[in-house]
Amino acid sequence: MKNDFTCGFIGLGLIGGSIARALRKFYPECRLLAYDINRQAIDAAMKDGVINVPLFSINEELRDCDYIFLCAPVAENDNNLSELKKYLSKDCLLTDVGSVKTDIHKYIEKAGLSSQFIGGHPMAGSERTGYINSKAILLENAYYILTPCEGIPEETLSDFKGLIASLGAIPLVLTCSQHDYVTAAISHLPHVVAASLVNLIKSSDSSDGIMKLIAAGGFKDITRIASSSPVMWQQICLTNGSNISSLLGDYINSLKEIKEEIDHAGSEALYHFFDEARNYRDSFIDASSGPIKKSYSLNIEIADEPGALAAIATILALHQISIKNIGIVHNREQEDGVLRVEFYHEESIEQASEILRSKGYTIYPKN
Repeated sequence: MKNDFTCGFIGLGLIGGSIARALRKFYPECRLLAYDINRQAIDAAMKDGVINVPLFSINEELRDCDYIFLCAPVAENDNNLSELKKYLSKDCLLTDVGSVKTDIHKYIEKAGLSSQFIGGHPMAGSERTGYINSKAILLENAYYILTPCEGIPEETLSDFKGLIASLGAIPLVLTCSQHDYVTAAISHLPHVVAASLVNLIKSSDSSDGIMKLIAAGGFKDITRIASSSPVMWQQICLTNGSNISSLLGDYINSLKEIKEEIDHAGSEALYHFFDEARNYRDSFIDASSGPIKKSYSLNIEIADEPGALAAIATILALHQISIKNIGIVHNREQEDGVLRVEFYHEESIEQASEILRSKGYTIYPKN
């Protein structure tokens, strides 16, 4: 693929900014245009040398684009597409970065742009938002789901997969319906569950807040994502409601079943319930052994280059710090850092953080 392509961005927040930074890093000759209602983001990107052309509206300058990334909030897609269609070249490939895909595919079909759209969902990010928190490394080793429209030529899909892979991400092709069901299960439903569990504890706590006072360990681990943006998750529930509701219904039924076993002291069923969950959870690539409990871990920002992971392990070994588990974080939608290192003891976190920071690494302790 050519290195001097032109790429436009509608929205330049955390994800859009990170993609733009990655393109600038790996394709220094490319030409990047960007529009965002937040002028500070555009000014910062110009100052950083990330974009070449600041746009003050969706206008005819976008005609020259080979690619356009729709990175504005999902609620703005319909209006943005209506305006963008006036200036869109038939040779330009459109994509987006939203975490729900069915709605954007409907907007695209309504706009008559199915022949030039591949949906995208980079599974990377954090609670930190905005261009100011963007970084080229954000995409490295993160899954990047692609949902092509039926009219997309195989060659076009292959080329775009190549572009995404060249930025350090791992492209994975699904249909938009597959994507929304899968993400409802592994991302959207857990957020609903975490928030409902936090709200249950809030309503069940005593007036002196004893539950809140001692909440730690496993409780904090499984409810961490409840600290995410309420606006974002409100919109996700509204746009992927049918999948979330269906899975939530299944989850409620499973809770009723285990409640019945607890009520009737079904020892064998209870053992099977926890044992099955443990075995499946431990089969995850980055899972720690045993049931969900306090995890002594931190995330580290590292470049995707030979020897990077080995260097971390060597530094810690030389300081007699034992590693329980180490692995690349592929799904980083609400995570910071690329490499997760888990330790046996809590005191190892502070020691490892101090040593690695002294070596120039950026560290994100896990809460």
